[in-house]
Amino acid sequence: MSTLDAIQAALAAEHAAVYGYGVVGGRIGEARRAEVKAAYAAHRARRDALARTARDLGGEPAASAAAYALPFPVPDAAAALRLAAVLEDRVANVYSDLVRAAGGPLRKEAAGALREAAVRAVRWRGSGVAFPGLAERSGSRTG
Repeated sequence: MSTLDAIQAALAAEHAAVYGYGVVGGRIGEARRAEVKAAYAAHRARRDALARTARDLGGEPAASAAAYALPFPVPDAAAALRLAAVLEDRVANVYSDLVRAAGGPLRKEAAGALREAAVRAVRWRGSGVAFPGLAERSGSRTG
């Protein structure tokens, strides 16, 4: 996978995460709303940075879809928590690919994004996985 391809995949995942956190925010309880807002803002910032990086590398940034299919129905706060963890797992997976494809400062940035997604996933899920971002080693496939 080329660096630009990995950036585009991470950008697409960030678009989906921003959309997904809109759903999470609509279902989550008041007690965790600040966490949702912080995660939403973090994903928007990463999305915007990835779009700039794609342009800097001569690519046309992947566009956001009008809507995204959710992996399961989200009728309540419990499902919203599960969705938030899945979103973070998916983001971690693509950043793992970007870590492998990139070098230098971009690799460092991707590793930081992977770490942040893994930490947020643990906060939402209440537990972690052995190898965040490496679904084939953690025993779970999240997309």
